[in-house]
Amino acid sequence: MKHDTRPLTTAEIAALALSLAHLGAGPQAVTARRGLQHALEHLELDDDVIATTLETLTEPLPLEVASRARLMADAITSRLMIRLHYRDASGHITARDVEPVTCLVHREYWYLVGVCRMRRAIRAFRFDRIIAVEPTLTPSRPHLADRFLPFQRRRRSRAA
Repeated sequence: MKHDTRPLTTAEIAALALSLAHLGAGPQAVTARRGLQHALEHLELDDDVIATTLETLTEPLPLEVASRARLMADAITSRLMIRLHYRDASGHITARDVEPVTCLVHREYWYLVGVCRMRRAIRAFRFDRIIAVEPTLTPSRPHLADRFLPFQRRRRSRAA
């Protein structure tokens, strides 16, 4: 069997993050994180941001946060909008209708990335600032995750 030696893409890491986010701290979660650590230990990390991000990815989420992550993951899979009760960096609390696209980890924080209907734009919501998640039955438009990852480096297109 030939092994694929390509590095993980940003979208693949985001998908792994989403899958691990709601596993909590049970036996399956520990095994999954150990497997991910093994897969990532062969990467040559010369970037502090990437190293910190991957370390965060392999740490379990607190139980309440994992429960909210499960609701967000279900909404992404079902392509349904969710209502977030969110506390911003200034402490203001808002209710936001969001079309969730993906979850990701950047440095030491987990984020839900989605289209915020209040702002009419893509936004990244830190998990630790999400107070509550309410599922809805409102369909969300399909979005490709790789177009909505705010922390990835953008490739410049060459003019022909």
